[in-house]
Amino acid sequence: MSGVCETRTDAAAGQLRAFLILPWLCLACLRAGSSQAASPGLNESASLTNGPLSQPLSLTDAINLALERNPNILRAKKDLESAQGVTIQTRAIAIPKLALTGSYNAQERSDVDILSLPAGVITNAFPGGNNVSFGNDQNWVSQVKLVQSIYEGGRILSALRAARLTREQSILNFRTTIADTVLAVEAAYGDVLLDREQICVQEASVELLSRELEDTARRYKAGTVPRFNVLRAEVELANARPKLIRARNDYRIAKNNLANLLGLDLPRQTLEDIPLRLTGVLEAQPWKIELPSAIATALERRTELGALRKTQALRQEDVAAAKAGYKPSVQLYAGYDAHNSMLSPDLAVVDHGWIAGAQLSWNIFDGFRAQGRVKETTALFERAGIDLDDTARRIELDVRTAYSNFIEADETLKSQQKVVEEAEEALRLASARSEAGTGTQLDVLSAQTALTEARTTRVQALHDYVLARARLERAVGVNIPTQSPLAQ
Repeated sequence: MSGVCETRTDAAAGQLRAFLILPWLCLACLRAGSSQAASPGLNESASLTNGPLSQPLSLTDAINLALERNPNILRAKKDLESAQGVTIQTRAIAIPKLALTGSYNAQERSDVDILSLPAGVITNAFPGGNNVSFGNDQNWVSQVKLVQSIYEGGRILSALRAARLTREQSILNFRTTIADTVLAVEAAYGDVLLDREQICVQEASVELLSRELEDTARRYKAGTVPRFNVLRAEVELANARPKLIRARNDYRIAKNNLANLLGLDLPRQTLEDIPLRLTGVLEAQPWKIELPSAIATALERRTELGALRKTQALRQEDVAAAKAGYKPSVQLYAGYDAHNSMLSPDLAVVDHGWIAGAQLSWNIFDGFRAQGRVKETTALFERAGIDLDDTARRIELDVRTAYSNFIEADETLKSQQKVVEEAEEALRLASARSEAGTGTQLDVLSAQTALTEARTTRVQALHDYVLARARLERAVGVNIPTQSPLAQ
């Protein structure tokens, strides 16, 4: 486990915002109709499935991998495709419709009207002689018709606006999922780094206590310290070992959580401690931001608010479509018609030609259906406004809470800057005094405990700062890039 304690550098921290381009490439693939290229299937080869485990992962690598394989991202992409289908359906009202229809019917001969002409009337033109039938017992008709709506009471323009709003809303929802996934990966990645460092702290503590036990045992054999000192050193060492065991278990669990977020399908033969190696280190990068600026940025940039604004606009279009139920509908049509001749029993005798016209429909009274629809959509529009205001207040609360936690984490971290150095110096002095016979074993053990606590607090403070900053960036809405097409 000593390899866990190696110091690593993480160049990814400063480049995170610049390299998150994968979701936009995925969207481009989605628009091109190549969704399979954007999301690997579950039956990939073993080399692709286990590839991320065979090489160290930076924070940027982990985020890009999650944006490719995380189930929430994959579901969001399918939601985006679904929304594009809704967009196509919504604007269909403004596009001409071309239809081919045909029918055939047969009836009893007695059901056909027959006119008997008086004797002496010229009937050479009629196959039935003096009996003239108005129609045939068998008929067929076929039409090709192009229909274009020219007035739908305002529904056409409303549908075009709704299609655009639906597309924009789906993109904003997709970006919300991306932002949530980025935060989740940052938190899980930080947890792994924290637990890795905690192992280092606990291993150092066990090593110090082991050396103290060896030194005390040596002194006991020399007759300079009593048996009590040996027992105390053994107890302190025994109390430290469970903390190391717990730290190693936390490390294993944290790596499994991160692998799950990354969408990795671990082979069944993978050991309990999966071979997931991270190149990052916990480091605090300063960030200066004022609360009023953070709140203003959040109200402008948070995609949840943008999506709710689109929802409110969509509900307004629903009201316009509902009010169209009070108004008439007008269509123009043109096409070609063919049918069997009504004056000949031979079905092969065909009459055909071009047709054109206009049609109008108007529900003068529909049982108050339009009125009920208007009332429903108006209430939903007003509710959308309430949801928008409430979400804005909750986002402001999120920013205030995240900002306060960030300030706390920053102040705590600053308060721990020299504590570890002071605790190490205190242990050195206590050990020196004990060697000289002017100090006690209790002084040494107390100094060792203080050093372990200082190291633990320092690592936890670093982790809390990194996590608090990530959450504040998410609350403000700046944890995804703005130079992509989706941000425009």
